[in-house]
Amino acid sequence: MICTMTNSPNKKPKQAQAESVSPASAKSRETGITQLLEIMARLRDPHKGCPWDKQQDFASIAPYTVEEAYEVADAIADGDMAHLKEELGDLLFQVVFHSQMAAEGGDFSFADVVKALNEKMVQRHPHVFDPQHPPLTARQQTAAWEQRKHAGKASVLDDIPANVPGLLRAVKLQKRAASIGFDWPDVAPVFDKLDEEVAELKEAMASGDKARMQDELGDVLFVITNLARHIGVDPELALRQANNKFEKRFRQVEKKARQHKSENGRYALDTLDTLWDQVKAEQRDS
Repeated sequence: MICTMTNSPNKKPKQAQAESVSPASAKSRETGITQLLEIMARLRDPHKGCPWDKQQDFASIAPYTVEEAYEVADAIADGDMAHLKEELGDLLFQVVFHSQMAAEGGDFSFADVVKALNEKMVQRHPHVFDPQHPPLTARQQTAAWEQRKHAGKASVLDDIPANVPGLLRAVKLQKRAASIGFDWPDVAPVFDKLDEEVAELKEAMASGDKARMQDELGDVLFVITNLARHIGVDPELALRQANNKFEKRFRQVEKKARQHKSENGRYALDTLDTLWDQVKAEQRDS
């Protein structure tokens, strides 16, 4: 983004303290939100706004919305609360941006978004907001939430977004299927299924059929995701950590490799393997 784009050591999380809600603090919040909405409206003003902001639409802004959500996740993973505050602001701005464009088209406003959210949260938490409702455990509340969410729909899979990352969508599909009983009872059959899918992938590779290889590799990844779900691991987070670990190690391998003779910027595989093992040992011991 041009006009609207915003750009440490890790910190241990601090216990959140309840913030008292006084009339003055409530008014201050309202003023802050009002100012933010006014800034967005000015950026989109046909005569005085920012040329870049004025030419955007929902489709062009959507990739930035996804990007900001990932940057929030990165800040959380880093434990950097100052960065998290900044990234949450950037994500909020995305909501404001979409709401402004919708308001310009007469579809809905930011206030409508907030109103709908408030109503949904109260509706989905009767055990909190309805004094007559019996208390629920976290597991019971989750089950009740899913029942209300899917009431009247043709399939429990209906509202899963098609454009979320593949690993995340696989987890969502599997959880929804499990909600009506379509799931393995424990992790052992998942490993059996993984062995089966790997064998089918090897057969596809032997055939040389690219389309079949892609199909079978997709099955392997889907089962790996199911395995992650059964052991309580977020596969997207696990892969991100693996990417970061590889990058950190490989940068050190490159640094050490420069002390060896290369041919057109390439090194012998044995040399790189040895350096990789060395870096791995160093990082494990540090």
